[in-house]
Amino acid sequence: MKIAAHKFYTALFVIVLLLQLYLPSFKANILFQLTVVGVLCVIDNHTFSIRFLKMLVPFVALFFIGFLATLLNRYHLYNILKDIFHFLKPITGLLLGYMIFRRINNFHLFIKGIVIAGIASSLIHLYIVFVVIGFTTSLEVLRELTKDNFLDLFALFLLLYYKRFSGHSIFQSKIIWQACFALLLVSSILYFSRTMVILVLLLVLTAHGLTRITATAIKYITIVLVLFAGLFIYLQNTPIKRASKGFERFLYKVKEAPAEIMKTHVDRENHRDLWDHWRAYEAKRAYVLMEEKPYSFLFGTGHGSLVDLKFYAPLTGRGNKGMRYISELHNGYMYMFYKTGIIGLVIYLTVLFRWYKYIYRDDNFNTIIISGIAFFYILSTLTISGMYNGRDIIIFILGGALFYNETLSLKKTENGTA
Repeated sequence: MKIAAHKFYTALFVIVLLLQLYLPSFKANILFQLTVVGVLCVIDNHTFSIRFLKMLVPFVALFFIGFLATLLNRYHLYNILKDIFHFLKPITGLLLGYMIFRRINNFHLFIKGIVIAGIASSLIHLYIVFVVIGFTTSLEVLRELTKDNFLDLFALFLLLYYKRFSGHSIFQSKIIWQACFALLLVSSILYFSRTMVILVLLLVLTAHGLTRITATAIKYITIVLVLFAGLFIYLQNTPIKRASKGFERFLYKVKEAPAEIMKTHVDRENHRDLWDHWRAYEAKRAYVLMEEKPYSFLFGTGHGSLVDLKFYAPLTGRGNKGMRYISELHNGYMYMFYKTGIIGLVIYLTVLFRWYKYIYRDDNFNTIIISGIAFFYILSTLTISGMYNGRDIIIFILGGALFYNETLSLKKTENGTA
């Protein structure tokens, strides 16, 4: 029995996303993805457009900038290879998304494929929460075994807003649509993720055009900022214990969020202070090490460089000595600065700004998706290293969205010259 091409490639896309989320080995994932890219290059007779290749140029530049400082230092080969694979990840993700959906060439199936992947992920997540864990009020247990999952949230957003822009629903049956919506919503809530909450807000604002700089947008954004400021003022003046469980523990994490990232003076001997502000401690240690190599401010410390934590942190599970040297940081801006210097950081920010500006183009769902993803990366880069996070799946969706934007632009040009 012959399988339709669009079904095969949609299934391949779903498999890539689910493996990225649930296969714990980053190396296995990146090798599988590179293999898929290689196979698609062999069987795909089409060449890449100049427009798409220009999208890859900044990431190729970041990849090679990372070698400048590597040549000046004697790093271990293992650490160099690890960084090489991490810097290849955005390139691989964009290529995979672009190539798979070029073979499908159907925007409805692009959206539906993401939603199907999100539904599958939600089912896995709920199985873990209610069967493997047995459901618990301990936020630490839930977060340790499930962490963030932006696929569920993105699928929920697409399910909710696709009809608004296309005029028809992803699923013809209203009952199926409602069941999928409920499943994705419950799964997303049970992650208890601060980043996911803010992402929802950013995607909704983008879908309604409120991320464009207009008088109306400024008014609504001001209202949102005032509400957030009020929430933080309330939480700062509310005695929430660090040992709280369930929703109170989530509120404690929200309360500590700004200091977790921005606090500059962290007492390493005070474990409570250290773990509550771990992201800030990582970034501070990286900056101190950069001061020892002044050239690193220009082009970074390079592939293979490590951050010395000055103690063995229990990051590798129970029964182990811990890790003193790490190659990745939660704060992606500091990670980019540490590895590629101010040159790399400027390139990275320029790419994000370029994607954000899609909101000013034609008012269609695809430009909304691209601009929304830009905002997502602006936020997630600050907290979980953005597109350089080993579990990031949004880069694959972006690759597909860039293909469809290219298709729409070509159609518009053809209609204009017809």
